[in-house]
Amino acid sequence: MAELFETVMVVCFGASWPLSLYKSVTSRTARGKSLLFECLIWVGYVFGITGKLLNGKITYVFVFYILNIVMVTLDIGVYFRNRRLDLTGE
Repeated sequence: MAELFETVMVVCFGASWPLSLYKSVTSRTARGKSLLFECLIWVGYVFGITGKLLNGKITYVFVFYILNIVMVTLDIGVYFRNRRLDLTGE
């Protein structure tokens, strides 16, 4: 039962990242984004993944952790692109 709750939590978080990534790409600005927030989320996923690996509890939930960290990494990358666009006035 605990794994089900963890799955729902990770999937709910995961549903938010494509929306955030889409908004980041289309807005072409870093205004309103917090790099610190995104980095803290990224670190949290790293610890979640590490915990799964250390416990040896690699289940289907692990896939969602990986997908989420990939999306957060992409969003961080787009943040830097948008910050450069903000600075150059493009």
